Amino acid sequence: MNKLLFPATQMPDSDWWHALWPNPEGVLRAVGIEAGMQVVDLCCGDGHFTAPMCKRVYPGAVYALELDAGLLNQAGQTCRSYENFHSVLGDASELSTLLPEPVDLVFMANTFHGVPDKTRLSRSVYEVLKPEGRFAVINWHRCPREETMVLDQARGPRTELRMRPEDARQVVEPAGFKLQKVVDVGPYHYGAIFIKNPASASTQ
Repeated sequence: MNKLLFPATQMPDSDWWHALWPNPEGVLRAVGIEAGMQVVDLCCGDGHFTAPMCKRVYPGAVYALELDAGLLNQAGQTCRSYENFHSVLGDASELSTLLPEPVDLVFMANTFHGVPDKTRLSRSVYEVLKPEGRFAVINWHRCPREETMVLDQARGPRTELRMRPEDARQVVEPAGFKLQKVVDVGPYHYGAIFIKNPASASTQ
């Protein structure tokens, strides 16, 4: 992920990343990803969530979008056995120009806090979703960084970058969404699930 575009969202070392997310399949289940869906793993990193996503949605398609070509290559290697994996090199804010078809759900983990213009990104997500499609945002809870310990070290973005679900709602809903629900997806994270709401799209 380009740290100039998305500050404080660099891909972490794999050891603590895997310790933090030992059950990515459970996260995908919690946010409503199911078999047959067309989904996007937005800012997919090294593919830690992408591979179980491919397995879970089959025969649906997974579009893994990443700005960093090296990370996208890693994701491709991780997902090489899945015929429903599609790599997309590009900027997340230009998502609406990069996909060949509308999708059911866009999944974005641990990156939204660093997006400079979150409503603009949300509008791009809105444009690629099918009617009543969903945008699932995985965020760190709004708590002091020194309290989010993984492998005996404080991890995650700076405290001031962390967002409450209400903070996410305030920047995503103006793009034409409604907050559907908030789910716990780990000791330090929540998933905010937004549903596309044409009645709210007057700001488009």
